[in-house]
Amino acid sequence: MPNIDPNFVFPVLIGDIGGTNARFAILVDSYAEPKEFPVLLTKDFATLEDAIQTVVLDHTSIQPRSAVIAIAGPVEGDEIPLTNCQWVVKPRQMMERFNLQDITVLNDFEAQALAVVSLDDHHLENIGGAAAHPNGKRVVLGPGTGLGVAGLIRSRQTWVPVPGEGGHVDFGPRSERDLQIFPFIEKIDGRVSAEQLLCGRGLQHIYKAICQADGVKPSLVTPAEITDAALDKSNAQAVETLELFVIYLGRLAGDLALIFMAHGGVYLSGGIPQRIISALRTGSFRAAFEDKAPHQLILKSIPVYVITHPLAAIAGLSAYARTPARFDIHTDGRRWR
Repeated sequence: MPNIDPNFVFPVLIGDIGGTNARFAILVDSYAEPKEFPVLLTKDFATLEDAIQTVVLDHTSIQPRSAVIAIAGPVEGDEIPLTNCQWVVKPRQMMERFNLQDITVLNDFEAQALAVVSLDDHHLENIGGAAAHPNGKRVVLGPGTGLGVAGLIRSRQTWVPVPGEGGHVDFGPRSERDLQIFPFIEKIDGRVSAEQLLCGRGLQHIYKAICQADGVKPSLVTPAEITDAALDKSNAQAVETLELFVIYLGRLAGDLALIFMAHGGVYLSGGIPQRIISALRTGSFRAAFEDKAPHQLILKSIPVYVITHPLAAIAGLSAYARTPARFDIHTDGRRWR
C-alpha cells in the first residue's frame, strides 16, 4: 500500500544514532545543505531527547517541524530500543516535547544505503573490481560499534533500501589458522556471529584469541590500541589481528555480494574501514572477497568502495528528506504524525 503524502515539513531534524556516537543536522529546506552539529557520545546523555535539546536546540533558533531519525537496531513499536546503546526512542514523546508534526524512524544502515546513491565520487575510495553498474543492486556493510548490513535495489525509477540484521549471521573458521584461534573466540549462546569478529570489540576478540593460541599475554586493550599497533607493526599479534580482520571482512562482503548479485558495488561504511584503507589495499581483502568458487569471475567484476564521507548517514537521510519520491521507503509503523 503506497504511503500517503511522503513529503516532509521543513525544517527537518536529521539524526543518525549509533551504539557509541550520535550525529545531528537540521535541513532548513530542500535546497539547503544540512546544518551540522557536534558529534556526541550516547553514554553522555540519559535519553535521546536530552541529547537533542542540549546539543542541537540549545544552539540554534531554528525550530524543526519534522524529524527523520536513523537508529542502530530494528524499528518496531512505539518504544524502540537500540541494540548497542541504552537509549529508547519514543517518537510520540519526542513529538510532544519538541512540537514536531511528524517523525520517521529508519534503520541506521537503511540510511547508509541511501547515502550510497547520494554521495559524490570523491567520497568513495575504490578497492578493486570493474566499474559499478549505474542501476545495479548494491550492498553496504559497516563495522563500527556493531556490524550493520543493508541492500539497495533499483525498481521503477526509485531506489529501494533493504534493511536487515545481516551482521548477526553465523561466521565460521575456514583456514588452518582459523581452526587454531576460533576455539578462543567469545561465543554468544554457543555461536560466533559475524559481528563478534567484525566490529570494534571484534578486533579485541580476534586479538585475545590470537594471544591465547600463541600463549602470549595480551598487552593491548582497546580497538584503537590494537589498530595503531597493527598499522605501525609494533606488535605481532596486533598485525595478525588486522590481517585476519581484513580477510574476514572480505569473506563476508563477498558472501553479501553473491546474495544480492551486487553489480552496483559493495560499500564499506563507518570509521573502521576509513581508518584501515591501507590494510584493505594490500590484496588480502580482495582475494578473500573473490575466493567464492565457482563464481570467482562474478566477484572479480564487482567493485568495492570505502565510504569516506564523515557523515554519510546524515547525507543519505538529507537526500531522502529533500526528495522522498526518489526512494521507495515504506514507513508503515515507522512514521508518527
